[in-house]
Amino acid sequence: MTITEAPARTNTKVTVLLWLMVLPGLCWSVFRLSGWEPGRVIQLLAFTPYVAAAAWIPALLALILRRWTVGATATLIAAALAACVLPRALPDLDRGATEGVKIQIMTANLLFGGADASEIVRLVRENDVAVLAVQEFAPRAESSLAAAGLGDLLPYHQLAPEEWASGTGLYSRYPLTEPGTKRNDGGFQQTYGTVQPPGSVPVFIESVHPLAPSAPDTFDGWRTDLANEPKSDGDNPRRILLGDFNSTLDHGALRKLISHGYRDSADAVGKGLIGTWGPYDGDPIPPVTIDHVLVDEEIGVRDVSVHDVTNSDHRAVIAELTFPAAS
Repeated sequence: MTITEAPARTNTKVTVLLWLMVLPGLCWSVFRLSGWEPGRVIQLLAFTPYVAAAAWIPALLALILRRWTVGATATLIAAALAACVLPRALPDLDRGATEGVKIQIMTANLLFGGADASEIVRLVRENDVAVLAVQEFAPRAESSLAAAGLGDLLPYHQLAPEEWASGTGLYSRYPLTEPGTKRNDGGFQQTYGTVQPPGSVPVFIESVHPLAPSAPDTFDGWRTDLANEPKSDGDNPRRILLGDFNSTLDHGALRKLISHGYRDSADAVGKGLIGTWGPYDGDPIPPVTIDHVLVDEEIGVRDVSVHDVTNSDHRAVIAELTFPAAS
């Protein structure tokens, strides 16, 4: 072997290593940009913001080492993933109605009904919440929330408590017209009703909980549940869907639902990367954003806040909205 062969082989190995580092980001970007979500890719896509940040590592290394082809490719991949993720950290120019009736609504997953009821009631009281949607609403949660005084703040309700994770509930300061409960294909209950604060147009609100894509036999049910959520375009009334969607904005199935007349409240105000599920009950899982407040495009979004809840693996989400005024 000549003296020049060793550096050449080293350079080749470095180039190959860099390409191998680029490959995961390339595959990820193909799935994310195409909306193709086969098998366990559904679960992985929830962590796209972390991959988008890591994708800059091979790009910078390749450029520092002057591997221009690898560097250019890696930079394009990193930029594509950043374009998918970064807009969630920036407020939209159009956030819906600015004039009308201001209202706060909240969603909270109660983790089999064991979440701290006093904290839920405190959040409702301190944030002047007028509508509360709860998921994983077990009979013990109905009892504990009542004992904590929720009925004094939100006297109207449509409740469907069940053991384990399938129960749901909707509490309101205002009367609920045409309330009801339906069971989605995944087996979870979803409660709904229409509220009309004084001076506002009527708004249909539903507590949402699609099946979680936790194993291969749930993937089709997850897609079906999201596809069957009520739309807010065409001749439909103004709607709000809020709850545990078991999906992030990196899932094509959720983005397709949003395209039917909705906006994601947290995304609209630049808070779409704040985690709502993951390590909050001690599990070693990076935070992801699967709890959402989707509002009709004619409803204004003023702000969104996220709050820890003791004994739940989810965080509560509160959206400050503006309902259009009644004509």
